[in-house]
Amino acid sequence: MKEPILQLTAKKYTGESTVISMRLPKDMLSHIDSVAEMTGRTRNELLLTCIEFSLKHIEIIDEK
Repeated sequence: MKEPILQLTAKKYTGESTVISMRLPKDMLSHIDSVAEMTGRTRNELLLTCIEFSLKHIEIIDEK
């Protein structure tokens, strides 16, 4: 099966939002910031896009 590819396109989110907090390794945050800068997106927009992509492509394995 071909690996899915995250393609970044302009998308505006609407509606109510909530502020959350999370811990990331410093090198991962640096990578996120680099990709955000290269694509002209904010860190927030990039993270939302990545989370949305992951939720659409997640496969949950029941190990029971």
